[in-house]
Parts: sequence; C-alpha cells; structure tokens
Amino acid sequence: MEAAFVDSSVVVALVMREAIPPALRRAFYSGAPLFASNLLEAEVASALSRERVGRTEAAPRLRALRWVLPSRPLTAEISRVAQVGPIRGADLWHLACALFLAAEPAQLPFLTLDKRQRELAARLGFPVPGGAGA
Repeated sequence: MEAAFVDSSVVVALVMREAIPPALRRAFYSGAPLFASNLLEAEVASALSRERVGRTEAAPRLRALRWVLPSRPLTAEISRVAQVGPIRGADLWHLACALFLAAEPAQLPFLTLDKRQRELAARLGFPVPGGAGA
C-alpha cells in the first residue's frame, strides 16, 4: 500500500482503544502515508470531549496524518459521491476529499469504521480494508 485515506472513526477508535478489524489496524500502521480531511481534527476533538478523554491522547495519531486541503470547491467530487447514495454531510466531505486526492480511487484505500461511508467508498471504487460498521 502506497498511501491511504483515513476518516475520523478510525482515529477515535484507536484513541479509545476500541476493537478494530486487524486489516484496518494493519493499514493504519503500515507506515504508508495517511491522508485525511482537516475536518477530522474537529470530529476527533468533539468525540473525545463527549467521552471526556484528553485530546493529548489523539496527538500522536494526528501527527501521523497529512491533511488534504483542497485548493478549489469540490463540486464535482461532491456530486460524484451524491450519485452513489445519500450520506451525512461530514462523511460526504471525507469521501469528496479522498476523490480530490485520488485520480483513481482503486489506488487509495479508504479506512473507515462507519458502515454507510464504507459502502459508498466501495461503490466509488476505493478499497476498504477491514471494517465492521457503526
């Protein structure tokens, strides 16, 4: 694996020491570059706040990420995601950012524990290792 895109559910699960499918854990810790939408930082902070876990617990995992900061509106990518099925706005944004990053989705694993996001990522052509959905 040359790189992967990771969403918030994986980072939160790792920080909370929740069970993660082995294939997903291997992909996260493979040493390959990990990309994420910068929305992930706010989502992780929000989840940890709700669980009363200090954000310092997430710091090592956040430092491992390379932020996807689109330089243009993602109208085409958002439309492409919307065409494969309905999804919450934040999850749509993660998928659109992954499409922005990957000229060919089949070359970029999409790491998520969210069942719906996983389904749509697969429909878009992303490999989706592991994953039992939330």
